[in-house]
Amino acid sequence: MTIGILNYGMGNLSSIKNALDFLGEKNKIVDDYKDIKKFDGLILPGVGAYPEAVKNLKKKNFISELDEFVFNKKKNILGICLGMQLILSTSTEKTFTDGLNYIKGDVKFLNFKNISVPHVGWSQINILKRNSLLKKIDKESYFYFDHSYYFYDNLKKNIDAELNYGRKISAIISKDNIFGVQFHPEKSQTSGLTLLNNFVKL
Repeated sequence: MTIGILNYGMGNLSSIKNALDFLGEKNKIVDDYKDIKKFDGLILPGVGAYPEAVKNLKKKNFISELDEFVFNKKKNILGICLGMQLILSTSTEKTFTDGLNYIKGDVKFLNFKNISVPHVGWSQINILKRNSLLKKIDKESYFYFDHSYYFYDNLKKNIDAELNYGRKISAIISKDNIFGVQFHPEKSQTSGLTLLNNFVKL
């Protein structure tokens, strides 16, 4: 099992790679779209602005290969922070931008009352439903967040865990072989490492 870490110029690649190396899991940073098909699973990291991220994915010809990987090959993908937001339908960050649309939903600004933006630091999550990504993770574990935008689905159809930050927002989402986490598991100590290890073992 080898995990690819997608490099589209906006991810915290070294931290994710170091975490996987610590776990003893085979991994490699993916710079060329032609190499995507070689991996058993993919991590889509992300730090920065949504429009620029989509632009970079297109520029590196990643999108069609990602679609093939996810929908035709049915292999697992994990979006982290901005990477999670990219697997959704659209974002209003800076301008209206179409995302990958792997899971239906929109990304919006954290404009709630009496909260700090960006949301930075440790927050407790509440697990709503279990999946393989959450094996051996306590129901109310803490994870490290750093974001100014969020996704929330009132129907909770694809939400596995949420947190309360001014209101309830999604922390973990999934649909079939597609997973997303709003926090940074690579910075979340034991719980984050457990989650990454669970992804590798899916």
